[in-house]
Amino acid sequence: MRPRMWLLLAAQLAALRGSSVLQQTPAYIMVQTNQMVTLSCQAISSSTTRIYWLRQRQAPSSDSHHEFLAFWDSSKGTVHSEGVEQEKIAVFRDGSWFFLNLMRVKLADSGVYFCMVIGSPSLIFGTGTQLSVVDILPTTAQPTKKSTPKKTVCRLPRPETRKGPLCSPITLSLLVAGVLVLLVSLGVAIHLYCRQRRARLRFVKQFYK
Repeated sequence: MRPRMWLLLAAQLAALRGSSVLQQTPAYIMVQTNQMVTLSCQAISSSTTRIYWLRQRQAPSSDSHHEFLAFWDSSKGTVHSEGVEQEKIAVFRDGSWFFLNLMRVKLADSGVYFCMVIGSPSLIFGTGTQLSVVDILPTTAQPTKKSTPKKTVCRLPRPETRKGPLCSPITLSLLVAGVLVLLVSLGVAIHLYCRQRRARLRFVKQFYK
């Protein structure tokens, strides 16, 4: 495209924007440097045969500068603007969708990208896609979790489990025999104590007669 013709197009940037004829997605995208990004524009009119892609580096205003990057033509395919790195920008079409591929993006590639068609009598722009190129993508801060006090649960003490082999019949017999011997010894001792006590009482009675 000749510079004069482009100046004429740039002078008409106050024409219709956000028209329903061209719909751009997404409205905002952030990408890391040296990556590839794809911008899309849907042409509602099936008769659209040529889509222009423009970049606005500054915030949109009445005197902000627009750069013509490339356009897609049904007969010629992708046509690049003068001074644009052809290996960095690619334009292609898929049905009613027109795409702009930017390879190895840099910080200077940040801006608002518009697709555009030449209508009659004015220019028709898409809604625009704001592209932000950053060196490092911001990380999403994780929400802080409130610490809930732990409930104290009272637990009953567990009975201690016995370790070792179970008692055999022989062991039980020995234990029973030992208990019987102790009982017999205790009975004999009590009997002897009672006899001594009775003998002492008889002796005391004889002594005081």
